[in-house]
Amino acid sequence: MDKQLPKRFASPKPKYRVSNWRDYNAALVERGSLTLWIDEAVVDRWHAVSGKGAVYHDDAIMCALCLRQVFGLALRQTQGFLRSLAAMLGLGVEIPHYSTLSRRAEGLKVPAQCINHSNHSSPLHLVIDSTGLKVFGEGEWKVRVHGVGKRRLWRKLHLGVDEATGEILAHDLTMNNVHDGPVLPGLLDQVDQPLGQVSADTAYDSFRCHRAICDRGARPVIPPRKGASILPPRNLKDPPLTRGKIVQRIHQIGRKEWKMESNYHRRSLAETAMFRFKTIIGPKLRNRKFQNQKTEAAIGVAILNTFTAIGMPETIRIG
Repeated sequence: MDKQLPKRFASPKPKYRVSNWRDYNAALVERGSLTLWIDEAVVDRWHAVSGKGAVYHDDAIMCALCLRQVFGLALRQTQGFLRSLAAMLGLGVEIPHYSTLSRRAEGLKVPAQCINHSNHSSPLHLVIDSTGLKVFGEGEWKVRVHGVGKRRLWRKLHLGVDEATGEILAHDLTMNNVHDGPVLPGLLDQVDQPLGQVSADTAYDSFRCHRAICDRGARPVIPPRKGASILPPRNLKDPPLTRGKIVQRIHQIGRKEWKMESNYHRRSLAETAMFRFKTIIGPKLRNRKFQNQKTEAAIGVAILNTFTAIGMPETIRIG
């Protein structure tokens, strides 16, 4: 009779402690400061526009839309909120109508609010992932208990995150039927800094993605699908060799060891960025037009990058 093999127990989850709690706590408080979103430079440019019929500068529209997302306001509430602020602070500026905010949001150029990477001596490690944002439909509890009662509509948000700082360097909002792989080259084009490594999940396992990463001089770290062949298809012209090397290495040492060797586990920071977006900005898109939804997502990214620049927690492992 064969001896029963001992059960394999999962390793205990590591515990961490925030080492800069005093500074991080002050940063959390600063996130709600009105002066963070309405500064003197924005007020000075409030009506500094060019072109016939223009009344408000893009910075004024951007300021209003940022306040809307930070404090969870509707467009009409945003107009009233800004009107009361202008009256109390004596700003002496006109407040855009809520219909103007909705109209100007379409095609608005949103700055990324990126951190200055000029002091970075080494190339960046970019981690990429995507998540769904609901446009309309029932909540998850109702669906789980009673099933889907009506059609639900989603958009897909793609993010490229700096592994070292947690800053979102690239983003894109697409329809929910768009595959992750074809979006990756466009995300890489948004990053001006040199790249050393790009990590993504199996959804990006394609020779096109490997080629786009190699063209940037970076090392692709993408786990291949199970049963993937080391040799590329014969009809594929000039295929990148990185995918076959990954498959070969996984055959040699195993998938788990390869993830540790290639630092693939740092890709989970992209999922952390998704969690931050959905908890701070929200899991739903309020606008109905797709172009306005793209602006809304871009403003959410700019807000998160602003929060990141103010201060982030620094953790140390304690167990």
